[in-house]
Amino acid sequence: MSKNKPYLNPSLSIRNLAAELNMNSRELSVLINQNLNQHFFDFVNEYRIEEAKSILKNPVKKEFTVLEILYEVGFNSKSSFNTAFKKHTGTTPTQFRKTA
Repeated sequence: MSKNKPYLNPSLSIRNLAAELNMNSRELSVLINQNLNQHFFDFVNEYRIEEAKSILKNPVKKEFTVLEILYEVGFNSKSSFNTAFKKHTGTTPTQFRKTA
């Protein structure tokens, strides 16, 4: 996940990721659910949020809007990005940027 960053693809599915890993999608789902105690989209969104946090903290990218960032990290909508961001960090992307 960290090396190839498949989570940046907004249409990433468990089937896509399983194919990339040369494994069955059901096996991957069980692996994520049982070993990480997460659902697939929570697992993927965690990587996306971490990527967004690094962009929000980066002074070179301070001109990027939250909308540009959410698309860059693989989200398709502002509401799902804001919900996932707040769930993961306890704050909104705008608040995070101000305190970063």
